[in-house]
Amino acid sequence: MNFRVYRRFVVVAYQFLPLLLAYARDRKRFFLFGSGRRVTAETRRKRAQALLNSLLTLGPTFIKLGQLLSTRPDILPPEYVEEFESLQDDVPPADWREAKQIFEEDIGPVETTFDEFDTEAISGASLGQVYIASLDDQQVAVKIRRPGIEDLVEADLRVIRWSLPILMQFVDDTRSFSLETLADEFERTIREEMNYERERRMLEEIGGNLADNPKVRVPVALPELSSKRVLTMEYVGGTKISQIDNLDSLGLDRTTLAETLQRVYLQMIVQDGVFHADPHPGNLAVQDDGTIVFYDFGMSGRVDPFIQEKIIDFYMAIARQDIDDILDTLVEMGTLSPQADREVMANVMELAIADARGEDIEQYRVQQIIQQVEDTIYEFPLRLPPNLALVLRVATVVEGVCVTLDEDFDFIEVATDYLREQGFIEESARGFIEDRVTEARDFGESMVRVPPKLENTLDRVERGDVTVQLEISDDERALDTLAKRLILGGLLSATVMASAVLYAFSTLEASLVAAAISIPVAALLWRSFRTRKGIRATPQFTRQSLREQRDEK
Repeated sequence: MNFRVYRRFVVVAYQFLPLLLAYARDRKRFFLFGSGRRVTAETRRKRAQALLNSLLTLGPTFIKLGQLLSTRPDILPPEYVEEFESLQDDVPPADWREAKQIFEEDIGPVETTFDEFDTEAISGASLGQVYIASLDDQQVAVKIRRPGIEDLVEADLRVIRWSLPILMQFVDDTRSFSLETLADEFERTIREEMNYERERRMLEEIGGNLADNPKVRVPVALPELSSKRVLTMEYVGGTKISQIDNLDSLGLDRTTLAETLQRVYLQMIVQDGVFHADPHPGNLAVQDDGTIVFYDFGMSGRVDPFIQEKIIDFYMAIARQDIDDILDTLVEMGTLSPQADREVMANVMELAIADARGEDIEQYRVQQIIQQVEDTIYEFPLRLPPNLALVLRVATVVEGVCVTLDEDFDFIEVATDYLREQGFIEESARGFIEDRVTEARDFGESMVRVPPKLENTLDRVERGDVTVQLEISDDERALDTLAKRLILGGLLSATVMASAVLYAFSTLEASLVAAAISIPVAALLWRSFRTRKGIRATPQFTRQSLREQRDEK
C-alpha cells in the first residue's frame, strides 16, 4: 500500500508542479525575492483549464475533488469554479467480469437472482456503474461500485493529506483554514458516496418526503438486493430534462416543469432539511405525463433548522432588495465576518442586484446574484460552511435548469409564492412587527437612561477629566512599511545635511562622499513608495474593480 501511495504521490506532483511554480512566481517574481505580479482573469482561466485536464488525467478521486471545489468559491477564484462546473462524472465502465464478482460476493449469483441481466452498463461513473436487469416482470437498475476503487481512493486521500503542507505555502492564512476543512469534508464526502447503504437510506428518506407529490418520482430501493457496494432499485425511464425538443414533442408545459422542479427543491431545503444535491440534467428526467424523476442520491446533504431559517430570511431579503438584511443574514449564517467592511459589501450587493435585475424591478436572477456573491467570497475572502456551500451550488444549478426549460422563468416569484403558501412570509411579517415593538421599547428605555449619563460625561469633559486613546488598526506589514519610510527619511535628511555642512566647512571630496551615501538611501525611500506592498489609501475592492473584472471576462 505504501509503495502505491509513494508512486501516486509522484504522479500527482508531476501533474501539479507547473501550476505550483506559476503560483510561486505570482507571489515572488524570482521565486525567492522580488515583488508579486498581477494575474489577469484570462490567465486564471487558462490555468483553470490546465488544472481541469490534470484532474481528469488523475482519475476518479480527483474528478470528485474538482466537483467539490466547484462548490467552494471561498477557496477558488470564479474562473476556476466556472471551469470545474463542467466536470462530468462520466467515465467508461469497468469490465463486467470484475463488477460481477463484486455483486456475487455481496448478494449472490447473478443468474439465480435476476430473470435477465444486461451486462452492458447504461452509465459509468467514477465510483460506480449502473446496469439494467429484470426481476418478477419488473425492470430494476443495479448500481455496482467500481472494482478496486477503494484502494485507489485511500491512496489518493493519503496523497492529498501529504500535499496539504506544500499547498499551504502558496495560500494565505484564511484559505489555509479553508483547505484543511475542505480536505476533511472531501474525505467524508467521498467515503459517503462509496457507501451505497447510505445512498439507499437517503433515497428512501427523500422519497418518503416527496411521496405525496404526484408530480415527482423517486425510484424505490430494494434493500434485500443492496449492500455497501451494491444498490438495486426500480428502473424509472424518462426523457432527459435538458432535451427541450423531445419535451416539446410530448406536449409538455416547460414552464410548469420548471416551477415544479423549483418548488420541490425549496421543499427539500427549507422544509424537509434533506436534499438531493446533484441536480445536473443527467440526474433529472421527465416521464410522458410530466412527472419529474430524480436519479443518483450519492451526493445528498442535510440542512439544520437554523440554516433553514436563515435561507428563508436570505430569499426574502433578496426579494425586498434589502441590502442590510442580506448582509445581516450572511453574518448570522457564518458566511460573512462581522468585522467585514459593510459599506464595501453593500456596494458589492448593490452591483450584484443591479447587474442581475431586468427592466422590471422584480425580474432578476438568483443565479446571477449568487454568482456575484461567490466572486466577492473569493476576493475578501470569506468562509462557507460546507453544507451551505452545497445549498448555494444546488440553487444555481437548479435555476440554470429552470431557465433552460423557460428562459423567462422568475425564481423570485415562484419562491415568494411558495414561501407565502407555506406560511413563512406571514411569520416573517409577524417577526418584523415584534422586532419593531422591541426596538420602540428599547428606545423608550434609552430616552430615560441617556440624559443622566450624557450630563455626567459633559461634566467630566468640562473638568478636563477625559482621556482620548487613539488606536491604529492596520496589519503589521503596513506599520513596518511606515517605520521603514520614517527611518529612511531620517537617514536621507541627515546625509543631505552632512553633505551641505561638509561642502561649506570642509573639502569637496568629503561632501561628495556624504552625497554618495545619500543616493542609495534616496533610492530605497523612492522604491518604498513605488512598491505595491505599501500602505494603500483606497479600498482594493470597489465598484470600479468589479466593472473591470466583468470587462476582463
